[in-house]
Amino acid sequence: MNLFGVTPEKDTALRVRMAACGIAETDLEEKFIRSGGPGGQHVNTSATCVYLRHPASGLEVKMQQARSQALNRFYARRRLCELIEAQRGDAGTPEARRIAKIRKQKERRRRRGKG
Repeated sequence: MNLFGVTPEKDTALRVRMAACGIAETDLEEKFIRSGGPGGQHVNTSATCVYLRHPASGLEVKMQQARSQALNRFYARRRLCELIEAQRGDAGTPEARRIAKIRKQKERRRRRGKG
């Protein structure tokens, strides 16, 4: 069942990623907080901000990226997976690939400047 208002492919990918990180839905503590900032009246009057805590790892995530609570729940879980993967030092994570790409570009520029 799709709880987050995203495509079934993204929902399935998130569940697989959470399982790989060792996160179960029952392990998570979730609170909903009133958002602030841009987004108009809707954001200011409804509790769309999601606070997610994973006691096993001690990590906490607060997400108010979207105007909808369901999407923020999805984004918070995805961010929690990113943090756990970064904590482990997994080389195959999207963040690790991005950092490796930047490092490679800097090395290339450095070699070009010496010649």
